[in-house]
Amino acid sequence: MPKIRRTGDAYGHELWAYMTEGHSVEIVERDDGLVATNDGPRRYFADFAAWASRERRAMRFATGSRALDVGCGAGRVSLYLQRKGLKAVAIDRSPLAIRLCRKRGVKDARVLPIEQIARFPAGSFDTVVMFGNNLGLLGNYQKARRLLRQLYRLTTANAVILGESLNPYETRLPAHLRYRRRNRQRGRMGGQIRIRIRFQDIKGPWFDYLLVSPTELKGILAGTGWRLQTILRDGGPLYVAVIRRVAVMAKGS
Repeated sequence: MPKIRRTGDAYGHELWAYMTEGHSVEIVERDDGLVATNDGPRRYFADFAAWASRERRAMRFATGSRALDVGCGAGRVSLYLQRKGLKAVAIDRSPLAIRLCRKRGVKDARVLPIEQIARFPAGSFDTVVMFGNNLGLLGNYQKARRLLRQLYRLTTANAVILGESLNPYETRLPAHLRYRRRNRQRGRMGGQIRIRIRFQDIKGPWFDYLLVSPTELKGILAGTGWRLQTILRDGGPLYVAVIRRVAVMAKGS
């Protein structure tokens, strides 16, 4: 395995370390100083049988033959879809993640942040997958509605979004409650956070991430051309939303 030049791509370095060394920990820092770790790298490389039940059940709703894997990470979703005979396009803002995806066999992996999905032609995809809590990439209320309208344009008539999120109100952790209060004081949604990924001494860029309850998600979807079809849970605050494209986007959206 070739040596990798150290860059500010903390997330990519985290994934690369897991692939080459067999272990790695994801470190997430929030802008209020909270630092948390999780076993993200292990999950990002997991085979389908080891996915969370909610994710496995959600894949039954995948439709058509062309899929967009948003925030693809190590490419687990795209690799699964390829094995099922679908054409998958994997996108991530991390250059190292995309390099890793290609090494693992993802046929079409591109360095592309979600903010640039408008580059795809109209009607490009039948299914959009946003696993790994990646509904959070919608960022904030206004940005989410703009991106959803773009996803409407680049999907087909019966398209579906399979997006994972976390209900930020299912916690009693004092640090989270304080952060939520601060958000309300600033006119932000309760689950709107600003975070960055760290790996060893590498610090990634700060970015906005949006955690929403199912009720809040319905409000965001209204008028964007999408509706919430169902919520899939395993217990706990994490869930997968099955979001269906409607026939006509509301006027003025």
